[in-house]
Amino acid sequence: MDFNNLKKKAQDALGKNSGKVEQGLDKASGFAKSRFGKQADKIDGATRKAKEFLHKQEGGGKGGPEGGGQQPPR
Repeated sequence: MDFNNLKKKAQDALGKNSGKVEQGLDKASGFAKSRFGKQADKIDGATRKAKEFLHKQEGGGKGGPEGGGQQPPR
């Protein structure tokens, strides 16, 4: 199994569907906060980190190993 090829396909899919993935993260975050409201700060932090990772992967290697250095919106 070629893991580099698999990684490339996953990055391409994230890049093409990043908006949908981000919507899914927001929906999952909202659900988690409705169930575990006392942990809202931790849930928000995890969601933010997931979005940062998504935007880093979205770069697909543009501009070097950091994925283009673009900062996600906050």
